[in-house]
Amino acid sequence: MSLPRAYRSWWTPAVKMGVSIAVAVGLYGISFGALGVAAGLSVWQACALSALMFTGGSQFAFIGVMSGGGTLGAATLAASLLGVRNAVYGVQITALLRPSRTTRPLMAHLTIDESTATALAQPDAQEQRRGFWTAGVGVWLLWNLFTLVGAMLGERIGEPTAWGLDGAAVAAFLGLLWPRLVGRDARTIAVASAFVTLIAAPVVPAGIPIIIAAGVSGALAVLQHRSAR
Repeated sequence: MSLPRAYRSWWTPAVKMGVSIAVAVGLYGISFGALGVAAGLSVWQACALSALMFTGGSQFAFIGVMSGGGTLGAATLAASLLGVRNAVYGVQITALLRPSRTTRPLMAHLTIDESTATALAQPDAQEQRRGFWTAGVGVWLLWNLFTLVGAMLGERIGEPTAWGLDGAAVAAFLGLLWPRLVGRDARTIAVASAFVTLIAAPVVPAGIPIIIAAGVSGALAVLQHRSAR
């Protein structure tokens, strides 16, 4: 049985892609909610972090530093360094979709890995807009819903170390990082940053090694770019 014409015109490939990505990524919010509570956040603090920060890598970095005993300043700086990539995405999305002044603040908040990738994968401007908004709004809604679910579950688990949640933030962050290690340059930066982190961890306060590693990765990226030129 064929679908009604109005439904077919709305349910485009960009919308399908955006919805599938939103469901897959949104479910992952359960782990962030549980890990946030394990790191010492309240349910509503974890939910506020998802709603306002809304970038998975930065959020996991934040609670990873906090759960390791780092200061709020170190956690915020680590999260901010990882959020720099969203500024690059913002430049791409602005050039691609040319948002109006009224929609630009909302689009900036929804500019994440998933919404950018969905938009860039589409063949024409109309589908690019559909893909961006479907993925961006869909991920935001489901990520926040499942953050709440995970935080409420985490609050009822009890002692987080008994369930291994004290180390799960690191594992979750590695899960986000691993698919991006494509190519020799990316792997070189990852290995160098990991080595520096291992050296620095025993001698500097918690949260500082990730900042040092970010500095090393940035310097290596600049050197690789100059070498390529």
